[in-house]
Amino acid sequence: MPRVLLLIVAAALAVAAPAAAFTPTNPLAPRQWYLQDDHAFDAWPTPPTNLAPVRVAIVDSGVDCSLPDFAGRLLAEKSFVGGSPCVDTEGHGTFVAGEIAANLGTQGIVGVAYTAQLLIAKVVSPDGTIPLTAEADAIRWSVDNGARVINLSLGGLRDLRDPSQDTYSALEQQAVEYAYSKGALLVAAVGNGDEAPSQPWPYASYPAALPHVVGVSALTRSGNVPDFSNRDPVFNDLSAPGASIFSTFPAALTALRTGCPDQGYSDCGTDDYRNAEGTSFAAPQVSAAAAVLFAVDPLLTNSQVSFLLERSADDVNATNGCPRCGLLRDSLSGWGRLDVAKAVEALAGPLPPPDRYESNDDAGSQAWTVWGKNDQLKATVDYWDDPVDVYRIGLQQNELLRAHLAAGAGLALELWKPQTVHVDRPASQKLLIEESTTNHLAFRALKRGMYYIEVKEASPAFTPYTLTLTKTATGSPGARRR
Repeated sequence: MPRVLLLIVAAALAVAAPAAAFTPTNPLAPRQWYLQDDHAFDAWPTPPTNLAPVRVAIVDSGVDCSLPDFAGRLLAEKSFVGGSPCVDTEGHGTFVAGEIAANLGTQGIVGVAYTAQLLIAKVVSPDGTIPLTAEADAIRWSVDNGARVINLSLGGLRDLRDPSQDTYSALEQQAVEYAYSKGALLVAAVGNGDEAPSQPWPYASYPAALPHVVGVSALTRSGNVPDFSNRDPVFNDLSAPGASIFSTFPAALTALRTGCPDQGYSDCGTDDYRNAEGTSFAAPQVSAAAAVLFAVDPLLTNSQVSFLLERSADDVNATNGCPRCGLLRDSLSGWGRLDVAKAVEALAGPLPPPDRYESNDDAGSQAWTVWGKNDQLKATVDYWDDPVDVYRIGLQQNELLRAHLAAGAGLALELWKPQTVHVDRPASQKLLIEESTTNHLAFRALKRGMYYIEVKEASPAFTPYTLTLTKTATGSPGARRR
């Protein structure tokens, strides 16, 4: 089933001027109330001059490349559905692009990551649908062209109650895994209830509901989570403003409103985009924040950036506008409200350890292959973003494997047969230890094959660990737990 853009229509609201450490001179920046809530520029007293260029991919409906707000920001463009990537008949991609990378200066609005370089991947067909093949190809193209951040303000329904309506796609997941394994950070909207059977909807959309994707929900100006913003206890990671958002818009569409003064901006756009709301427009702010972190420190990994963004968020709860939001992480707002300045400050450390084995989330080709006789693997698991790590280990007949997992409480070791394809399938496929609490195992292979060791985070936590693996030809046949 094709993906859809995640936008809904909103009533007009008044907007306040942002209060930032440095004030953009862009004449329409006071219309961007969300800059203040994001603390977009509060990390610096003056605009920083040493930010590295970061490539951000916008997988969307294309972008009006002629707008002066994007002068010098557009690096490459490609359409995966025919037509020109620089013609945006929907307006959605142009709107998203402005939030991320509109130039700082004297023109129009300003993007949160105003030094970013944009890769434009057009995936919306002329009939308004988003073919999954186009989306997957666009994600891969973006990574192959150097994207560090990929914004996906689109989604397909996830429905755990009715599998016939669920739109999970292995093609989409494989593209996400490819991008993440190449170092890209993927950010996606959790979805809007108007695209679901009911509103509010308790599940994040795909691809936000995939491992290694930062799922973003929406907030109103009062700090509340609107009914249209999908909930999810696991895959809703962050929240950001998603109501009465102001941004760039294709000039060909704003020209239809003759006499409207702000040509090229959303208040002169179609009805759907004047004071637009939707999780589509919350996600780009998080993508831009990720680009800012990469710009400050290009050596960061994607897992470090997502961790910093999530753990530096401001908690959303009843004291600051959301009466239904619980303390700390919750299904409505994730870790809380995006705070760019706090995320930048968090770069002072300590930083979470990087995990170079991702995306090793399943058996088969996804697993990380371990070839040595003695290996020590340092990695992390995260209950919300990366709960499972899988390692593929070749054993000869009668070879003894010993594994030791050094980590905090809550992790489990499991060993799987060579024929295993997915580690989340019925327990009959499991070979040796399930939910080991001792974090030690020893096993002698009765036949040659590629076996799988799974490290699993079963409790709500982020846990670094060290997995030590030793293979020897000594000992008697069999398997034991200790």
